[in-house]
Amino acid sequence: MSVPQLTDAERDALLSEHSDWSLAREGRAVERTFTFADFSEAWGFMSRVALIADSHDHHPEWFNVYNRVEITLTTHDADPDNGGALSQRDVKMIAAIDGLI
Repeated sequence: MSVPQLTDAERDALLSEHSDWSLAREGRAVERTFTFADFSEAWGFMSRVALIADSHDHHPEWFNVYNRVEITLTTHDADPDNGGALSQRDVKMIAAIDGLI
């Protein structure tokens, strides 16, 4: 199933509204690093994101060390031949994740 990619204007609007996120993978993904007080707080955040991801059926790529969580979002179905692209799925996940902070 192919998912429509964001247009350049939609991508620019996304980054304007969520300026803590930045483009990655030659514009096919976005990423953000979150820093918390300690590991427990970081893990709690990841648990809340995991619940959101399941409800959205859109799962992040992430990395955690102690109090830091790095999240990368892309929609693999939007451009499967190139590892993904940004779509409305990413826009919704970013809004939900930022809503936790």
